Amino acid sequence: MVDLKNRRVLVVGTGISGIGSATLLEEQGAIPLLYDSNENAKEEEIRQKLIPGSKAEIKTGAFTEDLLENLALAVLSPGVPTDIDFVLKIKDRKIPVWGEVELAYNYSKGRVLAITGTNGKTTTTSLVGQIMQEYYESVYIVGNIGTPYTKEAPKMKEDTVSVCEISSFQLETIEHFHPQVSAILNITPDHLNRHHTMENYVKAKENVTLNQTAEDTCVLNYENEYTRDFGTRCPAKVIYFSSARKLDDGLYLDGEDIYLAENGKTTRLMNTKTDMNLVGLCNIENVMAAIAVSMSAGVPMENILQTVKRFVAVEHRIEYVATKNGVVYYNDSKATNTDAAIQGIKAMDRPTILIGGGYDKGSEYDDWIQCFDNKVKKLVLIGQTKEKIAECARKYGLEDIVFAETFEEAFDICVQTAVPGDAVLLSPACASWGMFPNYEVRGKMFKEFVNKIGE
Repeated sequence: MVDLKNRRVLVVGTGISGIGSATLLEEQGAIPLLYDSNENAKEEEIRQKLIPGSKAEIKTGAFTEDLLENLALAVLSPGVPTDIDFVLKIKDRKIPVWGEVELAYNYSKGRVLAITGTNGKTTTTSLVGQIMQEYYESVYIVGNIGTPYTKEAPKMKEDTVSVCEISSFQLETIEHFHPQVSAILNITPDHLNRHHTMENYVKAKENVTLNQTAEDTCVLNYENEYTRDFGTRCPAKVIYFSSARKLDDGLYLDGEDIYLAENGKTTRLMNTKTDMNLVGLCNIENVMAAIAVSMSAGVPMENILQTVKRFVAVEHRIEYVATKNGVVYYNDSKATNTDAAIQGIKAMDRPTILIGGGYDKGSEYDDWIQCFDNKVKKLVLIGQTKEKIAECARKYGLEDIVFAETFEEAFDICVQTAVPGDAVLLSPACASWGMFPNYEVRGKMFKEFVNKIGE
């Protein structure tokens, strides 16, 4: 553990992550200096988020050289790019740069299970977390899933199991973080506006194994070219899962059943139709990954499967909302990229009216549109990307496309168009920024609209 007592530490960002980092540092005797580049940020509002009587320094607006004086460390919130000018100045001074995950790990105890991937992280982390909570006494579910790792780290004991959802942004700034079990669920193009190249993005994801050894385990998707390739270079013992072929070793889907092959023996574990509450191939992959992580963490298979059979969908991820007037409504607001949205449409088994569009992250939409497979009877588009998506959709012969200026207008169009036997799916393939603060607000609004139908 790095001792930061009485040392000055710069914390960049004053959101959940930054406040969590500053609070942990102050509780551990360090002297945090909170910095927010937003010149309109108000010091008194930031201070209200800190612990009562906090002695943290707060600086807003332009970054000045004096902030670098006598710094032992800089801690970046996940939203802060590592290649912007003032971060490069910090690095030039040879000041260590950590993220919130690295800082929390420095003060945590026990075993760590770390789950990353472009899609499926939240569902898999939630399921693994529930399996652990039902078997072990001291379990924390933290990270990108919403509970800051820094908030829970001081409570952890030697027998604690921490289940961490880790994003590529968080993995850019790790140094000592060492999970005993890691998982990379899949890697598809995303966040390239931040990482610049696919190579950088892939490298960030692979960082989850940076400090792993042959004594540790990494769970990988055999059907993803990046993760399959990484298996040949991974420093940890690899367990593969596959939704498309039988494996000699690992978990695989054959028909409707999940099997485990190990040590020359194959065991049928469960049926995906009768033993699961989740829908879609993506969720079958998430379940296989969760089983692999959990058995690697020492939970008996009988206990794992009991929990899997009770587990229900994570909010905003192909989440069944209600059936109104014979129309089934699904909330897949968490589909903020095309690969996630592909899983959403694949899970539909009926004619679908689809709400798509939002903030432009520079994505291409061909693969998503090509997966519509004549299921999408109407495409209702919103946000910055609506014209770009429409142009792509027309290229593949989809003509029933409607633009909406507001989310409510888009929803009303769906309700007016849908007939009994249809599905209405919110699966935008885009981030929510510009119209909503985050995908959760977007998903909650969709559910509110659904629940008001017929009132």
